[in-house]
Amino acid sequence: MSGMFHRLEDITARPAPFQFYTARKLWTDPHIARQMLSFHLNGDIEAASRSGEFMDRSAWWIAETFSLGGGKRVLDLGCGPGLMASRLARLGAVATGVDFSPGSIEWARKAAEKEHLPVRYICADYLEEEFAGGFDLIIMIMCDFCALSPVQRKALVRKFNNLLNPGGAVLLDAYSMAAFHAAAEKTEFGRNLMDGFWAPGDYWGFHSSFKYPDEKVTLDKYSIFAQGEDFVVYNWLQHFTPESLAAEFTGFSSRRIVGDVAGGVYSSENGEFAIIAARE
Repeated sequence: MSGMFHRLEDITARPAPFQFYTARKLWTDPHIARQMLSFHLNGDIEAASRSGEFMDRSAWWIAETFSLGGGKRVLDLGCGPGLMASRLARLGAVATGVDFSPGSIEWARKAAEKEHLPVRYICADYLEEEFAGGFDLIIMIMCDFCALSPVQRKALVRKFNNLLNPGGAVLLDAYSMAAFHAAAEKTEFGRNLMDGFWAPGDYWGFHSSFKYPDEKVTLDKYSIFAQGEDFVVYNWLQHFTPESLAAEFTGFSSRRIVGDVAGGVYSSENGEFAIIAARE
């Protein structure tokens, strides 16, 4: 029994903030990636992507706010199956989408070809890939920025600055302190946890949620035990105040807080908000 006790202690152990990075498993494992793609393509829910109605409003607001007509160049990082990049292309932008999920990129490419949209898709890790610059706008939505460690975020912001044209801007959203305060620590387990999301056959899953008050970070740790494979996925989320998010963009000429990536009004009671950071 002592062996089982220590195993459970390990499964539910609290790691240091951002100690492990497992995003690639979540988005490139064939079975899990198929589940994520199905969430992306369901326009009625907000799981991997925003709802279709929200993305329509967001695309119109982005195109108008950043004057994207006339072939302005947009880089969509973490583009998934191209749902936002395609919308912006229909509104006059020339878009590039980057994602390291092969299934999502394949779907996006086929959709763009069918509509003859001016979108280029790259299957790559945007933290590692070197791109040619010359972009007028970089977008990173669904709070992807929050999943990165402080070191990763700092390197990415430097990359933003190098990729943008003078006067270009970054638009991204983030989780707020209201979302952090609403999060709760818990542990749950079950057979085929999350209705078979994690593996194609039977498995046992453990889900432990942690909060880090000093760092304003939350973690959802999933330990999966399937026939022939055991693995752990760490889903980190950094939470921000408007001031702490703006501080990430030192070196940018201006930083403006908005309620969301559809131009909503900021409220400290909402779980998310967005920033526009402009380069000189």
